[in-house]
Amino acid sequence: MAGSAPVPNTAVTLTIDGVERTASVEPRDLLVLALREKFGATAPHVGCESGRCGACTVLLDGTPVKSCMMLAVQVNGSEVTTAAGLGPHRIGSALQAAFKAAHGLQCGYCTPGMLASASGLLAKNPNPNEDEVRQALRGNLCRCTGYQHILDAVLLAAENLREAEPA
Repeated sequence: MAGSAPVPNTAVTLTIDGVERTASVEPRDLLVLALREKFGATAPHVGCESGRCGACTVLLDGTPVKSCMMLAVQVNGSEVTTAAGLGPHRIGSALQAAFKAAHGLQCGYCTPGMLASASGLLAKNPNPNEDEVRQALRGNLCRCTGYQHILDAVLLAAENLREAEPA
Protein backbone atom coordinates (compact mmCIF):
# COMPACT_ATOMS: atom_id res chain seq x y z
CA MET A 1 0.00 0.00 0.00
CA ALA A 2 1.35 3.37 -0.97
CA GLY A 3 1.85 6.09 1.66
CA SER A 4 -0.64 8.88 1.90
CA ALA A 5 -0.05 12.00 -0.13
CA PRO A 6 1.39 14.96 1.76
CA VAL A 7 -1.18 17.50 2.87
CA PRO A 8 -0.44 20.96 1.50
CA ASN A 9 0.27 23.87 3.82
CA THR A 10 -2.48 26.37 4.48
CA ALA A 11 -2.24 30.15 4.70
CA VAL A 12 -3.40 31.36 8.11
CA THR A 13 -3.98 35.01 8.88
CA LEU A 14 -4.01 36.14 12.49
CA THR A 15 -3.94 39.49 14.19
CA ILE A 16 -1.18 38.94 16.73
CA ASP A 17 -0.69 41.61 19.37
CA GLY A 18 -2.47 44.09 17.13
CA VAL A 19 -0.62 43.30 13.89
CA GLU A 20 -2.25 41.27 11.12
CA ARG A 21 0.09 38.62 9.81
CA THR A 22 -0.14 35.66 7.46
CA ALA A 23 1.97 32.51 7.45
CA SER A 24 1.91 29.14 5.77
CA VAL A 25 1.28 26.38 8.30
CA GLU A 26 0.88 22.65 8.13
CA PRO A 27 -2.68 21.56 8.91
CA ARG A 28 -1.35 19.70 11.97
CA ASP A 29 0.59 22.66 13.46
CA LEU A 30 -0.45 23.51 16.99
CA LEU A 31 -1.26 27.17 17.52
CA VAL A 32 1.53 27.62 20.08
CA LEU A 33 4.12 26.20 17.68
CA ALA A 34 2.82 28.29 14.79
CA LEU A 35 2.92 31.41 16.96
CA ARG A 36 6.52 30.76 17.94
CA GLU A 37 7.95 29.25 14.76
CA LYS A 38 5.92 30.83 11.95
CA PHE A 39 4.95 34.18 13.44
CA GLY A 40 7.90 34.81 15.78
CA ALA A 41 5.71 35.39 18.84
CA THR A 42 7.82 33.94 21.64
CA ALA A 43 5.77 34.96 24.69
CA PRO A 44 3.63 31.82 24.79
CA HIS A 45 5.82 28.94 25.90
CA VAL A 46 5.63 25.31 24.95
CA GLY A 47 5.28 23.41 28.19
CA CYS A 48 3.42 20.15 28.60
CA GLU A 49 1.69 20.17 25.18
CA SER A 50 -1.31 18.59 26.88
CA GLY A 51 -3.14 21.64 28.23
CA ARG A 52 -2.13 21.06 31.82
CA CYS A 53 0.58 23.65 32.54
CA GLY A 54 -0.87 26.78 30.90
CA ALA A 55 2.50 28.15 29.77
CA CYS A 56 1.04 28.49 26.26
CA THR A 57 -2.04 30.49 27.33
CA VAL A 58 -2.96 33.39 25.05
CA LEU A 59 -6.08 35.47 24.60
CA LEU A 60 -8.01 34.33 21.55
CA ASP A 61 -10.54 37.00 20.64
CA GLY A 62 -10.28 38.14 24.27
CA THR A 63 -10.73 34.75 25.92
CA PRO A 64 -7.85 32.85 27.57
CA VAL A 65 -7.11 29.59 25.73
CA LYS A 66 -4.33 27.07 25.83
CA SER A 67 -2.70 27.39 22.45
CA CYS A 68 -1.24 23.89 22.62
CA MET A 69 -4.74 22.46 22.52
CA MET A 70 -5.79 23.85 19.15
CA LEU A 71 -4.58 23.87 15.61
CA ALA A 72 -3.44 27.07 13.97
CA VAL A 73 -5.81 26.50 11.04
CA GLN A 74 -8.76 26.42 13.46
CA VAL A 75 -8.25 30.03 14.45
CA ASN A 76 -7.67 31.56 11.02
CA GLY A 77 -8.93 35.14 11.06
CA SER A 78 -8.82 35.47 14.86
CA GLU A 79 -7.16 37.98 17.13
CA VAL A 80 -4.44 36.54 19.34
CA THR A 81 -3.00 38.53 22.21
CA THR A 82 0.12 37.16 23.85
CA ALA A 83 1.65 38.41 27.08
CA ALA A 84 3.94 40.56 24.93
CA GLY A 85 0.88 42.32 23.54
CA LEU A 86 -0.70 42.97 26.94
CA GLY A 87 1.75 45.66 28.01
CA PRO A 88 0.25 48.60 26.15
CA HIS A 89 -3.21 47.82 27.50
CA ARG A 90 -4.51 49.11 30.81
CA ILE A 91 -5.07 45.69 32.36
CA GLY A 92 -1.82 44.25 31.03
CA SER A 93 0.20 47.16 32.36
CA ALA A 94 -1.46 46.89 35.76
CA LEU A 95 -0.79 43.15 35.89
CA GLN A 96 2.85 43.53 34.90
CA ALA A 97 3.41 46.19 37.58
CA ALA A 98 1.58 44.15 40.21
CA PHE A 99 3.51 40.96 39.40
CA LYS A 100 6.72 42.93 39.96
CA ALA A 101 5.50 44.63 43.13
CA ALA A 102 4.01 41.49 44.70
CA HIS A 103 6.91 39.21 43.72
CA GLY A 104 4.75 37.14 41.38
CA LEU A 105 7.67 36.64 39.03
CA GLN A 106 10.16 33.80 39.39
CA CYS A 107 11.86 32.21 36.40
CA GLY A 108 9.21 33.66 34.13
CA TYR A 109 8.39 30.52 32.17
CA CYS A 110 4.82 30.39 33.44
CA THR A 111 4.38 34.15 33.67
CA PRO A 112 3.11 34.81 30.12
CA GLY A 113 0.35 32.26 30.60
CA MET A 114 -0.46 33.59 34.06
CA LEU A 115 -0.69 37.13 32.68
CA ALA A 116 -2.96 36.05 29.83
CA SER A 117 -5.28 34.14 32.16
CA ALA A 118 -5.36 36.97 34.70
CA SER A 119 -5.99 39.52 31.96
CA GLY A 120 -8.97 37.53 30.73
CA LEU A 121 -10.32 37.39 34.27
CA LEU A 122 -9.93 41.12 34.96
CA ALA A 123 -11.49 42.06 31.63
CA LYS A 124 -14.63 40.16 32.62
CA ASN A 125 -14.53 40.71 36.36
CA PRO A 126 -12.74 43.86 37.58
CA ASN A 127 -13.43 43.00 41.22
CA PRO A 128 -12.55 39.32 41.68
CA ASN A 129 -12.26 37.73 45.07
CA GLU A 130 -9.49 35.31 46.00
CA ASP A 131 -11.49 32.24 45.00
CA GLU A 132 -12.31 33.71 41.60
CA VAL A 133 -8.61 34.42 40.96
CA ARG A 134 -7.71 30.88 42.01
CA GLN A 135 -10.38 29.53 39.66
CA ALA A 136 -9.13 31.66 36.74
CA LEU A 137 -5.53 30.50 37.29
CA ARG A 138 -6.30 26.87 38.03
CA GLY A 139 -4.99 25.73 34.65
CA ASN A 140 -1.65 27.51 35.04
CA LEU A 141 1.18 25.77 36.86
CA CYS A 142 4.23 27.40 38.41
CA ARG A 143 7.08 25.20 39.48
CA CYS A 144 9.24 27.95 41.01
CA THR A 145 7.10 29.45 43.72
CA GLY A 146 3.98 29.02 45.67
CA TYR A 147 0.94 30.59 44.20
CA GLN A 148 0.33 33.14 46.94
CA HIS A 149 2.54 35.84 45.33
CA ILE A 150 0.83 35.34 41.99
CA LEU A 151 -2.60 35.46 43.61
CA ASP A 152 -1.58 38.60 45.51
CA ALA A 153 -0.36 40.18 42.28
CA VAL A 154 -3.66 39.65 40.48
CA LEU A 155 -5.64 41.02 43.42
CA LEU A 156 -3.26 44.01 43.62
CA ALA A 157 -3.69 44.70 39.91
CA ALA A 158 -7.47 44.59 40.30
CA GLU A 159 -7.28 46.99 43.26
CA ASN A 160 -4.97 49.37 41.39
CA LEU A 161 -7.26 49.35 38.36
CA ARG A 162 -10.31 50.13 40.51
CA GLU A 163 -8.48 52.98 42.25
CA ALA A 164 -7.40 54.41 38.90
CA GLU A 165 -10.97 54.39 37.63
CA PRO A 166 -13.34 54.58 40.58
CA ALA A 167 -16.95 53.63 39.90
